Amino acid sequence: MRDLVRRIDSATPADRDRAVDALRALAIAGVVLGHWLVTALVSDSGTLHGASPLRHMPQFAPVSWVFQTLAVFFLVGGHVGAKSCAAARTRGDGYGQWLRARLLRLLRPMAVVLLVWAVVTGATLALGADQDTVRTLCGLVWSPLWFVAVFAALTAATPLVVRLHPLWPFAVVLIVDVHRFGLDRPAGLAWVNVPAAWLVPYCLGAAWARGELCGRRTGWTLLLGGAAATTGLVLWAGYPATMVGVPGEKISNLDPPTLVAVVFGLAQCGAALLLLAPLRRLLRRPALWALVAMTNLSAMTIFLWHQTAMIAVTATGLLLGGPLPGLHTAPDTPGWILARLAWLPAFAGALLICWAAFRGYEQRRPRHGSVVVRKNGSGLPTTRRTGKAP
Repeated sequence: MRDLVRRIDSATPADRDRAVDALRALAIAGVVLGHWLVTALVSDSGTLHGASPLRHMPQFAPVSWVFQTLAVFFLVGGHVGAKSCAAARTRGDGYGQWLRARLLRLLRPMAVVLLVWAVVTGATLALGADQDTVRTLCGLVWSPLWFVAVFAALTAATPLVVRLHPLWPFAVVLIVDVHRFGLDRPAGLAWVNVPAAWLVPYCLGAAWARGELCGRRTGWTLLLGGAAATTGLVLWAGYPATMVGVPGEKISNLDPPTLVAVVFGLAQCGAALLLLAPLRRLLRRPALWALVAMTNLSAMTIFLWHQTAMIAVTATGLLLGGPLPGLHTAPDTPGWILARLAWLPAFAGALLICWAAFRGYEQRRPRHGSVVVRKNGSGLPTTRRTGKAP
């Protein structure tokens, strides 16, 4: 393990901003833990249906404030996308070549998930599984794919939006919400908010890449301003306090995104910028950096398979004689939350198995001048540099 840590640390370029990778890892971890905590599969007369503890215990809404971290992921995505696009132009790479390299790591793991679950769905239906159960499970697995689609679209548009001011997409979200809630018009136009809302942190990330978000004042402004706006909209404008979707609720802050989701995301982006300096100090420790680096190498694999891991544990529990507390029971008491926390290590173990099976589909081909970490026959990483230094 020491040799693995040493090799990863020595393979990292000296000019790499490790804090950026840490923010991405924290964002992915937040989404995974959030889904595991607020998503329940309740067994009812042989049928599994989805439920949420936030529906029965709204006092736990602050949990969603901690684990709904998508804005941070889009912030980092805009930052990395803008920098890589500029570097590609400097090298003389064409747009198609740059975009292909960016999208392969997103779309290849997604294609594998869809293929595996198409086979699983067909097999379970052929064996006589309840259709409502299969529909619920497929919904859990496929629902995160909207994120990949939006992120891929914004990545493809990076050369166009790299200098777009975040206020423009923010204004679109504001107008749509006024039309939807203030004028009580049909909600069809609200789906415009799906790209517009996430374009706000993506544009902030591009501005960060240009050096326009330097200084702690910017971080504090975004954090305090976003928090104040979120509080005001929840208290006086009737928006839900939860930052995730809750089955049965009339309004969701994420489906599609509302103005609250955007201003809350601004607060998260401010917090992320304030964390950069502490993270850079912490990640001088090779062991901690190795954990962050390994997480980033498989970020999409972890994101795409975490719901499958939870489903696998749930199904195994049923086969072994469920229903079991915190796994198949209704999430309507604080006791369910304690029981669910006890199941998290089992979910993590199942996710580790999925990671071992499917992480290879996220590998990228080495670029010229890049440091490549590969495993040798003993399973330890070896490093080599390809081509000319950039």
